[in-house]
Amino acid sequence: MTNSKTRTTTSHWGAFNVTTRDDRIVGVSDFDNDPNPSAISKSLPAAVHHRARVARPSIRKSWLEHGPSHVESRQLRGREEFIELPWDEALDIAAAEIDRVRQTYGNESIYGGSYGWASAGRFHHALGQLHRFLNCTGGYVSSVASYSTAAAQAIIPHVLGMHFLKLMWAEINSWSTIAEHTKTLVMFGGINPKNSQVSMGGVTHHETNSWFEEYQRRGIRLINISPQRTDTPDGADWLAIKPGTDTAMMLALAYVLDKENLLDKDFLSRNTVGYEIFQRYLNGSADGIAKSPHWASEICGIDADTIHHLAHTMAATRTLITVSWSLQRAQHGEQPYWMAATLAAMLGQIGLPGGGIGYGYGAIGGIGISVKRLSGLTFPQLDNPVKTSIPVARIADMLLQPGGTYNFNGQSLTYPDIKMVYWCGGNPFHHHQDLHRLQDAWARPETIIVHEPWWTATALRADIVFPATTSYERHDIGRAQGDSYLFDMPALIPPVGEARDDYDIFAQLAHRAGVADTFTQGRSSEDWLQHMYEDFRSDSQQQGIEVPSFEDLVSKNWVDLPIRSAQFSQIPFEAFRQDPQQSPLQTPSGKIEIFSETIAGFAYEDCPGHPTWMPPSEWLGAERATKYPLHMVSPQPGDKLHSQLECAIADIPGERPTPITLHPSDAAARSIVDGAIIRVFNDRGSCRAKVRISNDILQGVVSLPTGAWFTPTDDGTDTQGNPNTLTRDTGTSQLGQGSSAHSCLVEIENIRP
Repeated sequence: MTNSKTRTTTSHWGAFNVTTRDDRIVGVSDFDNDPNPSAISKSLPAAVHHRARVARPSIRKSWLEHGPSHVESRQLRGREEFIELPWDEALDIAAAEIDRVRQTYGNESIYGGSYGWASAGRFHHALGQLHRFLNCTGGYVSSVASYSTAAAQAIIPHVLGMHFLKLMWAEINSWSTIAEHTKTLVMFGGINPKNSQVSMGGVTHHETNSWFEEYQRRGIRLINISPQRTDTPDGADWLAIKPGTDTAMMLALAYVLDKENLLDKDFLSRNTVGYEIFQRYLNGSADGIAKSPHWASEICGIDADTIHHLAHTMAATRTLITVSWSLQRAQHGEQPYWMAATLAAMLGQIGLPGGGIGYGYGAIGGIGISVKRLSGLTFPQLDNPVKTSIPVARIADMLLQPGGTYNFNGQSLTYPDIKMVYWCGGNPFHHHQDLHRLQDAWARPETIIVHEPWWTATALRADIVFPATTSYERHDIGRAQGDSYLFDMPALIPPVGEARDDYDIFAQLAHRAGVADTFTQGRSSEDWLQHMYEDFRSDSQQQGIEVPSFEDLVSKNWVDLPIRSAQFSQIPFEAFRQDPQQSPLQTPSGKIEIFSETIAGFAYEDCPGHPTWMPPSEWLGAERATKYPLHMVSPQPGDKLHSQLECAIADIPGERPTPITLHPSDAAARSIVDGAIIRVFNDRGSCRAKVRISNDILQGVVSLPTGAWFTPTDDGTDTQGNPNTLTRDTGTSQLGQGSSAHSCLVEIENIRP
């Protein structure tokens, strides 16, 4: 007799129903309350039970035989077999190795490399579990910022005086406010519903498309400034801009406002500093180059008259300027974010409903939602005794250059000498740039330990691999900041193979290290869940929000809390606009810093003291484009979250290698036909891809989404279509040191028989 059940759970891409039969997931279906549910979950049953699951604790053969000091063995990472061991034996070996590294080199030799979305659950969060364990055992080298927004996180505090995440979640016009007040929505990089189907912790109402339909009904002018038409829903005017040139176009818009006296001089005087210095650069007094529409047109490819007309439209109507995350994932990525704020300040609409500046709409779900923010439901990581950290995207630099110095946001820092990498959650051989360089760097540490449900490229390049449960094999609570829903996430099936929860693995390692009491505080997983939940419930009740008891939530499976309403919308920067003296920003001047004395004092050639157009090393106007004439952008995939569930998707006939979009003219010039398997290459690497020809992309640009598992042949060609075999592993600038993935030139060719 079979035991069939259907229950609801949540994920980073939203809620869905899961049907199990005996010990297997056999089906998924949409959550009824979601107006536009994501299709990502369809791959879940096949992925959870996939042959790529890590079945048992596994140790790389030559590391087990020769030990961590055997240098030649490290070159075999990713190219040799693993030996399966019983749990206790594998835990003993790992605990002894952690202790050896700590005692021999100190805790500053351990990099706690957890980076990734992992589970949407609040307790079984891989990053928090790893960091708490490492903090209990003396600390670790950490990372700061993110691959998605590192340049933004560096520049925004200097310009607008707040952390970028606070700006994005709290100081932003809601979708409903835009509907009521905005007349012109200017979207640099677009607002893509494909990206907004996911959010940290989940998004239950997928509504970006619905809002755009509403904006069209209301007659709001929608302007998509992007190399791809599909970066916004249908109905927007498309200005096909060359990748990496948005700053030049923004400068030309600003030039028109300044030259034709369309700017708000009162707002600039009361609420900003440094405009006079920037103005001399803008009109050419400083460098002899007026940043006119004709100047910008040669750079960005947008007609000068179009730029001129758009500037007048923006000045004459309530205008909201939005900037996607993708723009700052490029060389000099700080500049479009800074320039967009400057352009909005010149229009003088910052602090007005539906006007000003907004970052990250469409980058993830939940941004723009009118919801009351609640705190709590956090697993405490404890304090890290090691104070050394690196910008997150500089991991390969750190491993390749121990003791090397680098600049970061006004500091001169030194890379530590890492002997152990402990990775729990995430797949750097998906999301890092220039994967061949990362592979070289990955051979430097003595030991790499990974927790992972699947044999990803990262797990295959580890020394010790512990099989970890997925979100569907353990009990948790799901809640996201930009969402009103609260979910009990039941353990839907028993652990696959010998997989264990990260918490249980770390508890066993903590016991062997003599810090079990510090790590667990005498609590089981279920004890921690109830403890965290009661703290959240108490904090919520103090804010006037009734939350059901833990038992009640488990019984109900999910509840929709009364925290979603237009009444929770606010006008960003309203108080600052009205009285900048009484409500100053947290910048040195208390105002928007169009010119920053602080940044100017850093004397960085790649990030001067005001917004500046600096040609990237790789763009369609670079000398390098004569050899590699196509600009490759690498957006997020639409069929999964980053590289999650990829093992199941890759099994679907015709789905791999990854589709690459190119313009008909670029295809015809190379005798490439739709559906062909081609080679994409530059001097950093190559990969295969499947051609999709479309008029919805600018000529000279190709689009290859991320997400494929790195699977290179003997000659290094990735067979699945991972664009990070081609991207640049250099920082955005010395200020932000973020990912510059979108500054990338390539060539394509038919694969010869």
